Amino acid sequence: MSMPLSLEWTLVTEGKEYRLQEEENHFTLTLEGYRLYPLHERIEIRRHLTSDQIGFGEIKSLTFTENKTEILYQLVSLHSVN
Repeated sequence: MSMPLSLEWTLVTEGKEYRLQEEENHFTLTLEGYRLYPLHERIEIRRHLTSDQIGFGEIKSLTFTENKTEILYQLVSLHSVN
C-alpha cells in the first residue's frame, strides 16, 4: 500500500496557523495530507498560494498522523506588518 506524499518548498498557511504563547514568533499549523518540508532551512511563507510572500520561516518539526501534517515553525523575518 502506498502513501501519498508531496514535497513542498513554500509554506502556505491559508490563515489557519496558531501562535504559541510560550515561544516568540512560533506557530503551529495542521494541513491535510502528508507534506514534507525542509527542516531547519529558511523557506517562504505565504497566506495563500497566489498572494504575496509574508516573510521567511524555519520549520522546527513535522508530525504525520491520520492523513494530516502538523507543523511547528518559527517566523524569522516579516515583510510587512499587514
